[in-house]
Amino acid sequence: MTSYKELGLVNTREMFKKAVAGGYAIPAFNFNTMEQMQAIVQAAVETKSPVIMQVSKGARNYANGTILRYMAQGAVEYAKELGCPEPQIALHLDHGDSFEICKECIDNGFSSVMFDGSHLPYEENIAITKQVVEYAHKYDVTVEAELGVLAGVEDEVSAAESHYTKPEEVIDFSTRSGCDSLAISIGTSHGAYKFTPEQCTRDPKTGKLVPPPLAFDILHQIEEKLPGFPIVLHGSSSVPQDEVDTINAYGGKLPDAVGIPEEQLREASKSAVCKINIDSDSRLAMTAAIRKYLAENPSHFDPRQYLKPARENMKKMYIHKIVNVLGSNDKL
Repeated sequence: MTSYKELGLVNTREMFKKAVAGGYAIPAFNFNTMEQMQAIVQAAVETKSPVIMQVSKGARNYANGTILRYMAQGAVEYAKELGCPEPQIALHLDHGDSFEICKECIDNGFSSVMFDGSHLPYEENIAITKQVVEYAHKYDVTVEAELGVLAGVEDEVSAAESHYTKPEEVIDFSTRSGCDSLAISIGTSHGAYKFTPEQCTRDPKTGKLVPPPLAFDILHQIEEKLPGFPIVLHGSSSVPQDEVDTINAYGGKLPDAVGIPEEQLREASKSAVCKINIDSDSRLAMTAAIRKYLAENPSHFDPRQYLKPARENMKKMYIHKIVNVLGSNDKL
């Protein structure tokens, strides 16, 4: 058993409490590689922001759970080296799909876990979430649950269509499960193709797809029923068109990739939404920088040569999200 406290990590309880009261959201960035970790920490330190480093099932399969745990510990020490004496970094399991996986991560130093039972019948979702909560709280680990289904594909998480969270269920679900935060479905979606062209309109000037608006009416109803309770938005990458355009200009094929408009995420972050998940934007920033560098430097083959600009581009994106979208800067 490894306690996250031994690694210098924190759980999400206090950071969420402050975020709800302060009208901002904590960035939850997924990571798989050293370069992503470095960029996340550099951005968090420079902006004086708390941060959640998320690990998906795909990341654990790709990079190994033990390595990712020690990368998170390294992130804490790296933040201190960069001049942040008391960093607030949480290591979070994203979309855990069983009690056993959640338990394994808790036992291996995660400070926060998500059990995603959104695909299960309502009562089964509550029962397993409660089981995870009872185990996690023994070790002061916080638990995120999900109610409602997000469409899209990202790693092993896949759903053909979304099902909005039912506001009338949230009090019963959160009370009986005992979860510390609740991920809801109000129109966000996983992946870089969050909406089909048929779901969007086109800007007559640019020809770019304009996605449908988020269901803020549902969010407000949930806020009324659970005042002050931490709400989470998954699938909240904005799919920056400049990164998509760069990828396409240098041999990529991402037609009609579209994400959540940042102005809508800004509005959400001022509400009870205190954690916003961003993954695809990091992938796009990394891939755009690598494609551009290799196209402009065809004789180069040292991975450090193209991973350095990739890291810088991700860092720039993370800082932008923290400062201009989530508002979590200067909160340490």
